[in-house]
Amino acid sequence: MSLIQSLKWRYATKKFDTKKSIAAEDMQVILEAIQLTATSYGLQPYKVLNITNKTLRQQMQAASWGQTQVVDASDVLVFCAYTEITSDMIDTYVERKATIQNIPPKNLEGYSDFMKSKILEKSPEELIDWNAKQIYIALGNLLAICGELEIDACPMEGFEPEKYDEMLGLKEKGLTAVLVCPIGYRSAEDFTQHSPKVRKPLTELYETI
Repeated sequence: MSLIQSLKWRYATKKFDTKKSIAAEDMQVILEAIQLTATSYGLQPYKVLNITNKTLRQQMQAASWGQTQVVDASDVLVFCAYTEITSDMIDTYVERKATIQNIPPKNLEGYSDFMKSKILEKSPEELIDWNAKQIYIALGNLLAICGELEIDACPMEGFEPEKYDEMLGLKEKGLTAVLVCPIGYRSAEDFTQHSPKVRKPLTELYETI
């Protein structure tokens, strides 16, 4: 399918087919699409967890407003933002950039200093907000690639981050849960798949100035 057709095909799946699983090769494509997402400075200030433990997913359902998608989907991706970005993290990124792009590290010192001056001055609240914005860019890529692969997805903000952080041990890793996205295959019993999309017309959504 073309990208536009894929976006028309997809919807926020409410009920997944519990008997269908995503093939390993398709999952690899999905993970690479997330990996290739554009982020500010290219820093990728987040980590994505794929929760496959069924017992844990049942516990997560209670912290997800009882929504069954986190139990029934093939895979459940939890996007987690780093609660702190340190000088060491920026140094690691700059070293990787120097190695991959074959740039003398000394040539990137100004770039590194600029990043630190802008990022390290952020308050904890500003940093989480900034990191979360990067995660939502990744979500866009996830939804697009899933549509192209005809794999269903349901991005969810309807969960309790504090409880996720506790049950997944995120605080100890310097992370906090921002977004959950179960992925898999729609159930024939999910009648929302037959509902037409509700979107503003192009003439209302866009304005040329």
